[in-house]
Amino acid sequence: MKIGLLSDTHSYLDEQIIRLLSDRDEIWHAGDFGTLEVSDRLHEIAPLRGVYGNIDGADVRQVHPKVLRFEANGLDVLMTHIGGYPGKYHPDIRQTIQENPPQLYITGHSHILKIMTDKNLNNLLHINPGAAGKHGFHKIRTMVRFAIEEGQVRDLQVIELGKRA
Repeated sequence: MKIGLLSDTHSYLDEQIIRLLSDRDEIWHAGDFGTLEVSDRLHEIAPLRGVYGNIDGADVRQVHPKVLRFEANGLDVLMTHIGGYPGKYHPDIRQTIQENPPQLYITGHSHILKIMTDKNLNNLLHINPGAAGKHGFHKIRTMVRFAIEEGQVRDLQVIELGKRA
């Protein structure tokens, strides 16, 4: 199962992102779509799973939840927009992670690409794909692609999409 993961598009999608997602089995978005049109466009490319972010309006929030937990090809996944990272989990999600840690924990919000494990929680893998949009303080737009095989993340790719401005 091939996954394209992005976050913080802030109403921006370009042809490069669409091309990089075109061969994916699913697209996952970790919040701050910006507009429902971004969500709709991603869903036209491949099945979409996403959570709303702090800048998303009521229209996006009606379609995407704040927290999403699901199984994908044998992998237990937990996704939320503002969630922190290993060692600094956000209070809203900390208890859930500690009591029932997923195998893969995905967040957005910080605009900082981060991939790390939490060795204290069964080697939970945390991914924040950074920001794919043009709004924010980040200098380079980023996204992540990977495969899931028998409950394991494989072929993890960090993709730089170019400068923000």
